[in-house]
Amino acid sequence: MTSAENIARLLDTPFGEELSRELGIYPIPEGLKISVVVPVYNERETVIEIVRRIREVPIPKEILLVDDGSTDGTRDILAGMEPADDLRIVLQERNQGKGAALKTGFALATGDIVLIQDADLEYDPRQYGRLIQPIVEGVADVVYGSRFVPVGPHRVLYFWHSVGNRALTMLSNIFTDLNLTDMETCYKVFRREVIQAIAPTLRERRFGIEPELTAKIARQRCRVYEVGISYFGRTYQEGKKIGLADAMRAFWCIVRYWWGD
Repeated sequence: MTSAENIARLLDTPFGEELSRELGIYPIPEGLKISVVVPVYNERETVIEIVRRIREVPIPKEILLVDDGSTDGTRDILAGMEPADDLRIVLQERNQGKGAALKTGFALATGDIVLIQDADLEYDPRQYGRLIQPIVEGVADVVYGSRFVPVGPHRVLYFWHSVGNRALTMLSNIFTDLNLTDMETCYKVFRREVIQAIAPTLRERRFGIEPELTAKIARQRCRVYEVGISYFGRTYQEGKKIGLADAMRAFWCIVRYWWGD
């Protein structure tokens, strides 16, 4: 995203509007603000950097860091961060899981659009412009950033991990009647009214939050779009946390939340 003057100049060139929209370059409505909810657990190596990268995105925003009972020194790093109007830090009393941290963050969000951002640097905040575009343009209530509709670089990692993601997405689609390509993606973006209506009903405390959110979005008949994203995956040695037990829980959640809350 560039300044308003540069955007106007780009749009005024031959094929400028079409090409610029494809690249996620478009005028941001005056007064629009996004809330970036960042669940954090044992991310002392990355939390400062993810905040820096989020702040670099030239869209008005608030950053809601929800620490989920970190034990690796992350809390000391958070305590040392300079107070700022764009940053709010919430400390959960104990580790409860990603879902619990997200529920806390959703309740505190005040922006027009709410976006989930992991703290591990696997997802690139520079793509916020493209992710929020369908909502800004009034065609979507919810946007998923798909790792399987590739745009930009993708780290080549675990084959069976991708097979599992695709299998869970297909199963979710069977029950929700959506045609998503990446149900398990971190990048889920919502109109604030949508997510704050759903948030009080959320039950899943760990990674089961992904299929639960998807089932409840489908039940609300939200207008759902997907946008291709780049992906900088990390290995388990580098700190990746999701595992086989979470995949099995996701399978159960897909069936459980198809039946209802």
